[in-house]
Amino acid sequence: MTYDFGLHFTEELGNHFGSPTANWPATAEHVTPFLAIVVNALGVTDGARWFEAAGRAHQKVVAADEARTYNFGFAHYLDTATGTHEEITLPMEAAFEAMKGMYVLARQDSAVDVHAYFDCALRACSRDGGHAASTPVAAAASA
Repeated sequence: MTYDFGLHFTEELGNHFGSPTANWPATAEHVTPFLAIVVNALGVTDGARWFEAAGRAHQKVVAADEARTYNFGFAHYLDTATGTHEEITLPMEAAFEAMKGMYVLARQDSAVDVHAYFDCALRACSRDGGHAASTPVAAAASA
């Protein structure tokens, strides 16, 4: 049986945003398939590493925005954090494009901080058959 990231991610969204789902941000339903692509392409352990890297990349975007300095953008920071540019594979390309799409979509929703999605995705990777619990994205971003 394969790891059902979508189910675990939805459970984590429920833990984060509560019930009923009508109170969830509008983008929650739409980011799920993008994040599932990451896990399906890379596996649970590497998917979790990518969610951690995405959290760090997002922090760099936010920091540049707040400081009003040059911002290389999420894709560049994600590429640097994941090392995708060093040796690209088809699964890495799929994960990279999915993360970029998810990020653009999630940033359009002012009702949620993108970090919430990365945190929920990271926790979903550590559920039932996923890898051992990892550092939460928010803590990793501040390190």
